[in-house]
Amino acid sequence: MDERRTVKVSKYLSRHLRHQPERIGLTPDHGGWVEIDTLIGAAAAHGFRFTRDELDHVVATNDKQRFVIDGDRIRASQGHSIEVDLGLPPTPPPPHLYHGTVTRNLAAVQAEGLLPMTRHAVHLSADRETATRVGARRGRPVVLTVDSGAMHRDGHVFHVSANGVWLTAAVPPRYLSFPDPS
Repeated sequence: MDERRTVKVSKYLSRHLRHQPERIGLTPDHGGWVEIDTLIGAAAAHGFRFTRDELDHVVATNDKQRFVIDGDRIRASQGHSIEVDLGLPPTPPPPHLYHGTVTRNLAAVQAEGLLPMTRHAVHLSADRETATRVGARRGRPVVLTVDSGAMHRDGHVFHVSANGVWLTAAVPPRYLSFPDPS
């Protein structure tokens, strides 16, 4: 499977498993799972064909491990804007986590902290390198350090998705360290 095809299938899966399943007639269960045969059939009925082998390839090779297969079902690991319960247990975070953003967002983040926006949780990375890649998707990246240890001690709840993305409801500004602007 060529790289462009892999990216197209991955983006299609993201759109329809995380954000707009109804566009192709899918109804995920409460955990976000859909039957693979139903997904492939719904996609084909809406003009986007892919095989089970192509799906398996996308899931196995996705650098962010965005999707999980369990038997004959698939779901997105996190990042949903639709209502789902991923069933992730609360997990104590490492002392620091990281969030990649861009300069134009800094004033709002300094004032309001990190908010989930259209998603169900704020996404955090376990290392600076990953946060840098995330921020770079929108422009020149800025990496914020989150004092997740203090947040946890103060009662904030964290979860970690199957692909290692840390999730929390919000990050108040007092738990954020901003890079020196110079």
